[in-house]
Amino acid sequence: MMISWGVGLLFSGIVARYAYRRRMLTASGMVAAIILGTGLYALGTPAWYGSLLAFFFSSSLLSKWKRHRKGHAKKHDEKGSTRDAGQVWANGGAALIACMLYAWTGQPEWGLAFVGALATVNADTWATEIGGLSRRQPIHILTGKRVPRGTSGGISMLGTLAAAAGALLIGISFILLQQLTEKESLFEWDAASIVILLFIAACSGLVGAMVDSMLGATVQRMFRCTVCGQSTEKQTHCEQATVHFRGLGWMNNDAVNAISSISGALAAIGLGILLL
Repeated sequence: MMISWGVGLLFSGIVARYAYRRRMLTASGMVAAIILGTGLYALGTPAWYGSLLAFFFSSSLLSKWKRHRKGHAKKHDEKGSTRDAGQVWANGGAALIACMLYAWTGQPEWGLAFVGALATVNADTWATEIGGLSRRQPIHILTGKRVPRGTSGGISMLGTLAAAAGALLIGISFILLQQLTEKESLFEWDAASIVILLFIAACSGLVGAMVDSMLGATVQRMFRCTVCGQSTEKQTHCEQATVHFRGLGWMNNDAVNAISSISGALAAIGLGILLL
């Protein structure tokens, strides 16, 4: 057991340090990522840890891909593409809790919860990063009207397809890594089970991503710039303090991500009960 903690700490330290030097993580994000990765490796298996890496590196690389074309859509985000500790825990906290519950109970439902939580945050990131490249403006998830790129609650066809692809990546990573690294897998990996798990990953990721958009459209806190009049997630804009005009004061982007990932985890459990 102690060997697993040591190996997890070593691998997580190497990966987090690399991510910090590549400006994918802040200093606080690096520390949080080491703790998160060590816990997943020690309490889960290499498949759980590898799925986390699939999320982190795919989402981080997408955040930097064609950044100049996504600049207008991203400039109103509360935080940039370099993840701090709050973002790390908001995106990976539910997955770690699912891993801890699996280690404690041995119930496969918590494995599904893990996949659903990670599928959600990967789906949301892919939807944001790839959807921001859409030539058409997104529509508001509640009204169906066209809204400017970067608007909280805005969705697009390209972004939705990207969300499904991002969620599927987590399902594929989890299945492949379990087959390659474990003698006793969490599930029976016949063709039907593989298809069902991929379906659960895609659906739970989409559910969580839609919850994210719904929260963004309704209760996420938003501010208005007193200089240019733009709505933004930031508390400063145009080098001036912004004014809170909508949403709950505590419902920042990290809170939205955390709630969404929990929603994806619950959706995966529910689908697993119905389908497996």
